[in-house]
Amino acid sequence: MRSKERERLLKGVTSMVNAGAMSGSGNLMDFLDEPFPDVGTYEDFHTIDWLREKSRDTDRHRKITSKSKESIWEFIKSLLDAWSGWVVMLLIGLLAGTLAGVIDLAVDWMTDLKEGVCLSAFWYSHEQCCWTSNETTFEDRDRCPLWQKWSELLVNQSEGASAYILNYLMYILWALLFAFLAVSLVRVFAPYACGSGIPEIKTILSGFIIRGYLGKWTLLIKTVTLVLVVSSGLSLGKEGPLVHVACCCGNFFSSLFSKYSKNEGKRREVLSAAAAAGVSVAFGAPIGGVLFSLEEVSYYFPLKTLWRSFFAALVAAFTLRSINPFGNSRLVLFYVEYHTPWYMAELFPFILLGVFGGLWGTLFIRCNIAWCRRRKTTRLGKYPVLEVIVVTAITAIVAYPNPYTRQSTSELISELFNDCGALESSQLCDYINDPNMTRPVDDIPDRPAGVGVYTAMWQLALALIFKIVITIFTFGMKIPSGLFIPSMAVGAMAGRMVGIGVEQLAYHHHDWIIFRNWCRPGADCVTPGLYAMVGAAACLGGVTRMTVSLVVIMFELTGGLEYIVPLMAAAVTSKWVADAFGKEGIYEAHIHLNGYPFLDVKDEFTHRTLATDVMRPRRGEPPLSALTQDSMTVEDVETLIKETDYNGFPVVVSRDSERLIGFAQRRELILALRDFLASSQKRMF
Repeated sequence: MRSKERERLLKGVTSMVNAGAMSGSGNLMDFLDEPFPDVGTYEDFHTIDWLREKSRDTDRHRKITSKSKESIWEFIKSLLDAWSGWVVMLLIGLLAGTLAGVIDLAVDWMTDLKEGVCLSAFWYSHEQCCWTSNETTFEDRDRCPLWQKWSELLVNQSEGASAYILNYLMYILWALLFAFLAVSLVRVFAPYACGSGIPEIKTILSGFIIRGYLGKWTLLIKTVTLVLVVSSGLSLGKEGPLVHVACCCGNFFSSLFSKYSKNEGKRREVLSAAAAAGVSVAFGAPIGGVLFSLEEVSYYFPLKTLWRSFFAALVAAFTLRSINPFGNSRLVLFYVEYHTPWYMAELFPFILLGVFGGLWGTLFIRCNIAWCRRRKTTRLGKYPVLEVIVVTAITAIVAYPNPYTRQSTSELISELFNDCGALESSQLCDYINDPNMTRPVDDIPDRPAGVGVYTAMWQLALALIFKIVITIFTFGMKIPSGLFIPSMAVGAMAGRMVGIGVEQLAYHHHDWIIFRNWCRPGADCVTPGLYAMVGAAACLGGVTRMTVSLVVIMFELTGGLEYIVPLMAAAVTSKWVADAFGKEGIYEAHIHLNGYPFLDVKDEFTHRTLATDVMRPRRGEPPLSALTQDSMTVEDVETLIKETDYNGFPVVVSRDSERLIGFAQRRELILALRDFLASSQKRMF
């Protein structure tokens, strides 16, 4: 009787294993087409078991330590295992820094390609082409015979309506070409290469499995298309996607070492360090990158990961500095050097900029999420190529006439951050404050009073409105799209206008008590560039809800170490204001929009519902599907798996006393049944 029962159970288990495991949708998976994952792997769109991964790593480490005393070879293997983490960090830093440098150089060239071409070498950007020209000056960078605009090259005209229209059309055509190539490559070869990538990386680091999101094809296509979309002039940045690129590098190198390839928990430690390296090369801020990984994206961040993140960020920053893509021998992207100190009274406009940043962040998140939800639920989502082409055409048509939207967003931010000592040829500084405050501005020769600055203010205001609107529709399209630089551009434009207003107020009313001693001979009354920097931090904080890492990134980004207090005031204010309307940042909002199972450690839950109210079946519903502690047979477990499609089952004491004592996942039960089948067959034969 016992042999017959055993044979019946074996047949049942064999039929279940041969048929396949029930997936989340209730369909059977054919084991001949797709083998069931081994014990060390997980199914796609499932969550890892952190405790099991930690236990497996402990057992592996204990085994290696015990064997290291047996022979010299085992001792060498233990040393290699111990140093494998640092080797992975070194490789991640080298590759991430190299890719970031190549992307920066390619973006500079392709952005300038929309306006002209270098005759001596077509692969040179405008700046590189004019380095050796004796006629080029700092004030007039266009005085360069080697660089020709498209109107000069095609119809031999540099001025006039026809030349302007031709340059206008070429600008639009190049932008459309870049955008079309980018969205086509993403759609055909790597659908996971779209977007910022940070929401998905946050979800992956929390333990969720998304196969292919950090794959080699995604790395290649995202690197190429990132150059294309940034060069097209769309309102997006490359900084957020660089975090995704760096994590793809981390996933690739971790797969080369069994220590990380066979342990999903250890792999996520590598990905956390890779995220720090990505921010390091994106902004030239290695310390800010480590803090960003700790504050914003990482879910599990032990002290050992902190050291390795710092090392990876250091190597990545050193590699980028060696490539020197900015041509200024500096690592920082927007280096500033102000000559006027800030005053305590200026904290009030700084806080106002923080309020603006919080309001802007709330407005952007709500509008962008509403538009992305509409894209998902309507026919609009079926035409990603058409959407990208339309948004690119609108962006190029509106952006070209305005010099502040025509230039790349990084150049715009750099111009807004700098003071007038470095921007004498800019309309932003087309006014001079008389050091003695006795001669009116109108008396300054060859400088029309107020014409330049008023024109610049109007152009900045129009650029600000356009940037706010177009960024809402751009972020979330099926192309790589970062949000750091567009958010900083919005804040920088608003801050620069506030700074110019405060400067003029202080200059014309220098006898007021609040402005006394502000305007000194030989120095500016106020530094408008500082307001732009504070506004950029405020808007970026309002969108992402970062605080500590944001301030560190900003002072590393600009080199303005002495302006930490204004940055802190604006960052804290923007977070308070934005949190008053909802505590979700843009990345958390997109996580919830996509339905990822992400449980943020910073969330506060106020639910008062009892577990019994949720778990107890209502009248007419089937009883709770659960496993009992010691009263179920193998056949009962097989039947439960076949008749339900749940990913896991609670384990209770008995049906009479449903006291919860554990939880068993579906895949673990199937693996246990498979092992039972194998061991039973061995005993029988």
